[in-house]
Amino acid sequence: MTPRPSPQTNSPAPRSPSDLPILNRLGPLRRFAEIGIAGYPRETRIRLAIINVMALLIAFTSLTYVATYASFGAMKYWPLIAANLVLVAIALLAPLAHRINDVAAMILIWVAEYAALFFFVRELGHNSGIQLNYIIGAAVAFAICGIGHIRLVVAAVLSGLALHLAAWFLYPPGSARIAADPALLHNLYISSAVTTFGIVALVVGYALNKADRARAEADRLLANILPEPVIDRLKSNPAERIADAVPDASVLFSDLVGFTALSKELGAARTVEILDGLVTEFDRLATEHGVEKIKTIGDGYMAVAGVSRAQEDHCQRLARLALALPKVVASLSEAHDVELRIRIGIARGPVMAGVIGADKFSYDVWGETVNYAARLESHSLPGEIQVSAAVCDALGDRFLLTERGPVSIKGVGTRETWFLIEEAGPAPEATA
Repeated sequence: MTPRPSPQTNSPAPRSPSDLPILNRLGPLRRFAEIGIAGYPRETRIRLAIINVMALLIAFTSLTYVATYASFGAMKYWPLIAANLVLVAIALLAPLAHRINDVAAMILIWVAEYAALFFFVRELGHNSGIQLNYIIGAAVAFAICGIGHIRLVVAAVLSGLALHLAAWFLYPPGSARIAADPALLHNLYISSAVTTFGIVALVVGYALNKADRARAEADRLLANILPEPVIDRLKSNPAERIADAVPDASVLFSDLVGFTALSKELGAARTVEILDGLVTEFDRLATEHGVEKIKTIGDGYMAVAGVSRAQEDHCQRLARLALALPKVVASLSEAHDVELRIRIGIARGPVMAGVIGADKFSYDVWGETVNYAARLESHSLPGEIQVSAAVCDALGDRFLLTERGPVSIKGVGTRETWFLIEEAGPAPEATA
């Protein structure tokens, strides 16, 4: 149960577009839907807005019943007319209960509705079918309150069931206090049945739609962590341990030269702004070239190709990505008026890949090829893309490379390396 926020947050919402899309679609009902919801967390505000709209619908429905009863004889049905007018008042005032907490209005509406329904059945008998509306109360409880207020939901369901059964057994046709017109009873039963089936169908549809949206959001978030082929494998077999030995893949590492020292001068806000712009653009390029981003480490960036899915041209894909990265860095450097330079290293060979961790799991890649790519980056020169002999052979005549010569690489030894300069011809369209 969420208590009412402090008074200073209780001002009416501005008439500008709401951050709750549901309110923007309500048109003239929006003002009523916003009563009392300001200051609550976003999800709670959505629920309270739905309660407000529900209260308005109850008021409108009650007024239609007032008109119906009046048409059959206001003097004869005055107790029912009075009860419906009381319901109208309670429904219209219910949003003010949000000042107490986030469930007060819902409880007020349920108590008033349940009591009124029981009173109506007592006056007209169970042949009116009015007791069917208790089913609506149970369905709406699940839709609006959900698991977050499960005790309230259970109370609404059980009390609705008890009152429904009590109304049926206590008020058979002969016990009705008002000798209602048969036509009115027929109308009430049809109205109650149609409303009950319609609202239950809407609630089920709403729940299914909400589940689909939650599943889509979960898939979207998962896609930011794991490659799509890995997600598909886990969906088909959640118990599967993802651990792959890949005989041939390409690995890229990049790093901003001297950025750690520069970040001290820039401060937190500008540092994050620059890194966010950098990584966002790197991610876009990785997707464009069909390359899999593995992770960022500070201002470093790691990507692979040919790991989660077979790609004959995995080396060429990473090469094209590598050639695009310095352009991004140059653009950001100019935009932020800072000197940014990047080093890049690419290696090719066997790797191991898998999903590790439980709460904050990740997809990672290991092996000598990974270590070699990291060393090629750290032993490269600012603005250069240093590649291994295997990468040079794979790129062939499609790319222009210059030999750097033998380089002593820590943990690896002396190796022949090359600098990647540019692509010799137009790049073919990348496919996943």
